Amino acid sequence: MRTRIKICCIASVAEAEAAIAAGADALGLVGAMPSGPGPIPDAVIAEVAAMVPPPVSTFLLTSEVTAERIAAHAQATRPSTVQVVSHIDPAESAKLAALRPDLRRVQVIHVEGPDALALIPRYAPHVHAFLLDSGRPGAAIPELGGTGRAHDWEVSAAFVRASPLPVFLAGGLNPANVGEAIRRVRPFGLDLCSGVRSGGRLDAAKLAAFIDAARLADHALEHG
Repeated sequence: MRTRIKICCIASVAEAEAAIAAGADALGLVGAMPSGPGPIPDAVIAEVAAMVPPPVSTFLLTSEVTAERIAAHAQATRPSTVQVVSHIDPAESAKLAALRPDLRRVQVIHVEGPDALALIPRYAPHVHAFLLDSGRPGAAIPELGGTGRAHDWEVSAAFVRASPLPVFLAGGLNPANVGEAIRRVRPFGLDLCSGVRSGGRLDAAKLAAFIDAARLADHALEHG
């Protein structure tokens, strides 16, 4: 199965067009965050989401933690998918599913240890997929993504095996380690921001190298 590729921290229509042309399956659009790279105004998120053609998906990264505020953020920006970056109360996750059954919902799990697997049954009934990242939501200034750090891929691999839902892998991915990430974790998809950027801008050469490396790893698994 081909590993899907989501390019996050898209900053403009031009970056969206470049990522789509390179072969991205999904684009990440970062709303207001307590820390980390890539936030853009909701008006820009809405502009990009409106121009992206199917079958490419648009993910709104929201730091809102209640169903009503997440739904309102999605209503204002009109993505195809909402990516909830905080470990919200599962009751709010259930309420969001009832409020917006039409909206694809992805729950971020910040992998700080094996206890991440305990979160699977809390959220799986209410979302369509998980995304494993390397944030520290309990830090004094919460880190909810965009850290550029890899986490323990052994935990991620165990999470993928245990999850009844598709799982995206994020955190410190780049053209040099993407092959190993695919071989070790076997995620449904990969998500990255800083690994395909230079000076804060989307780097076409790094993006092409990343996608080429991912496709090589997919081919090796399929024929190995």
